[in-house]
Amino acid sequence: MTGSLSATATAARPAHRKRKSLGQHFLADARIAQRIVAAAQLDASDTVVEIGPGPGILTRRLVQQAGRVIAVELDADLAGQLPPRLDNPANLTVVNADARTLDIAAAVNCAASYEAAAYKVVANLPYYAATPIVRRFLESELPPALMVVMVQREVADAMCAAPGAMSLLSVATQFYAVPLVVAQAPPRSFRPPPKVASTAVKLIVRPAPAVAVSDRDAFFALVRAGFAAPRKQLRNSLRLGSGSAPDAVAAALDAAGLDGQRRPATLSLSEWAALDAAWPADAPRQRLAK
Repeated sequence: MTGSLSATATAARPAHRKRKSLGQHFLADARIAQRIVAAAQLDASDTVVEIGPGPGILTRRLVQQAGRVIAVELDADLAGQLPPRLDNPANLTVVNADARTLDIAAAVNCAASYEAAAYKVVANLPYYAATPIVRRFLESELPPALMVVMVQREVADAMCAAPGAMSLLSVATQFYAVPLVVAQAPPRSFRPPPKVASTAVKLIVRPAPAVAVSDRDAFFALVRAGFAAPRKQLRNSLRLGSGSAPDAVAAALDAAGLDGQRRPATLSLSEWAALDAAWPADAPRQRLAK
C-alpha cells in the first residue's frame, strides 16, 4: 500500500516532540478512549480507519477489538514509532499521509463498492483539520458505516444542532449522517492540554442522504448562500449570498412555503431541500465559488 511503513523501527526512538503546526493534542484519558472505542461497536469482522493515532492510546484498543486497523498519521516520526510502540500487531497498517487528501479506496484496499469497502472511522482529530476530514469521508464515494471523532466542542455542537441553531456545518453533517454525542472531554484529558474543551461525536452514516436533491453541489451552493449573513433575515442573506435579484429570491421562498423573515438557522433539512427545488433555474445560487 502506498505510504505504508514497515514495523521494523526500533522502540528505542527518542520521545516524540509535539509539533504545534500539526495541532497535536494527544488524548491521555483512558476512560474517554474506552468510550470512543465502545461507541464504534467493533468486532473481529471490522476494518477501522484511525486518523491521527499519535502515540496510540486509541490504536491499542482498536487492534484488540477490530479485525484490521489502518492508522493514517501525518507526522512521519509518529507513524514510524507506532507499530513498535504497540508490539507490532499483525492487524495494524500505518499510512504516513494527510487524511484531507487520502485516497480512501486505496487505503482500505477495496473494490469500488460500498459492500466491499465497509469500514468505520475512529479519530481524535486535530482541530484545524477536523471539518475537512469529516467532510471528505462523508462525501466519499466509499463512505464509512460510522465515524466516532473527537472534535472541538463548538464543532460538535454545530454538528448536532437542531433547527433554531443550525449552521452550514449542521446541514452538511446531518445531510449525510445522524450525529450523537459520545463523551465530553475537558482540556486536562489531553497532552498538552488545549485551550478549548472537546467532544466525541458518533456519526451514523445514512445509507442515502437525509433529503433528496437533484444536484448535491448545487444544493450546498444554495445553503452556503443562505448562511452568507446568518444574523440577517433569510431573504436578505440569500440575496447577498447568491447575488440573485430580490424578486427571484422572494419567488423561490414563496414557492417553497418559507417565510423570508426567518433566520437561516431555523430551517430544517427538508426546508432547505424545498427551497432548492423551488429555486429558479436562471437565478445564481452563489455569488462566489467556494
